[in-house]
Amino acid sequence: MPPRGPRREDRNAPHAGLVLAVPRVRIVSPALAAANNGNWHTAARWQRFLTPVAQADIVSADADADDGGDAPSDLLIALHARRSAAAIARWRERRPEAPLVLVLTGTDLYRDLDVDAGARHSLECASRVVVLQEAGLARLDAPGRAKATVIVQSASALRAARAAGDSDLVAVGHLRDEKDPATLYRAARLLADDAVVPTIAHIGGPLDARLVDEARATMVACPSYRWLGARSHAAARRTIARARALVHCSRIEGGANVVIEAVRSGVPVLASRIDGNVGLLGADYDGYFPVGDADVLATLIRQFCADAAFAATLRRQCALREPRFRPAVERTAVRSLVADLLSTRGDGR
Repeated sequence: MPPRGPRREDRNAPHAGLVLAVPRVRIVSPALAAANNGNWHTAARWQRFLTPVAQADIVSADADADDGGDAPSDLLIALHARRSAAAIARWRERRPEAPLVLVLTGTDLYRDLDVDAGARHSLECASRVVVLQEAGLARLDAPGRAKATVIVQSASALRAARAAGDSDLVAVGHLRDEKDPATLYRAARLLADDAVVPTIAHIGGPLDARLVDEARATMVACPSYRWLGARSHAAARRTIARARALVHCSRIEGGANVVIEAVRSGVPVLASRIDGNVGLLGADYDGYFPVGDADVLATLIRQFCADAAFAATLRRQCALREPRFRPAVERTAVRSLVADLLSTRGDGR
């Protein structure tokens, strides 16, 4: 990477005392640690990947992305075209030639680019565009695709043996319409009168009062369903690893961390058929149900729980996708993107 920012001695260099420059990278995220959501985990993971080769910091989308001063950042990485639009616009206005990476993380790619001028401006400002799974490229126009790359997210491996009291199924996602918990509620009610009722644990913060009321009503009507509220990332991962399957009902996803975490735990996924899931699990995956279709989801759950061969098929299909979700793959892609942009930054956009 080209010289910029603070300097440090490379003790492994062939000539003693050789000093290398460390570039400065600023990551703008619409959510910080308290949100415990996908944008935050992506930002934090990319910061970890870059720290050995750059000075990387994370700021809120509400902050001034261009820190100015004597040592301004060399490159901006902004998550979410609409929610980081103001920070992106300020950076581009002040730094017309500086490299800018826009990471399209979900609702911006699958909704905002169609309706929001700020999101579209963010796309125009970007030097490079990142989508989180292959199917996301089809949502971009020709100019967007020309500067787009796919970087699939990753997760550490976490395996855990099931124990007494562990739920059969787990769903992870804050209670908001984009995650479509209402379909999970309806499916739980459809399963409630079965001879053998699978237990369902639902992890997610109470973001929508109406959906919270529905979750509580579902618990009363279906004792096998439990809404656990918000949990730490570590606790959620342990719950996923001990489940038989993850249920993922989202209407809109860029490429869900939780799906990747399940696969890295050897846990198959019952997923809504949306691009964000198909781009991760493959078009021929057998564990999909139509978006919002609780009847098909309930049937899929019954088949998974009763048919060992079907469950084994889903595990096998997920295992084939698992290598692309390893941290080394994502780390190499992130570092290569940053190195490429910094090496050619004199070329502008």
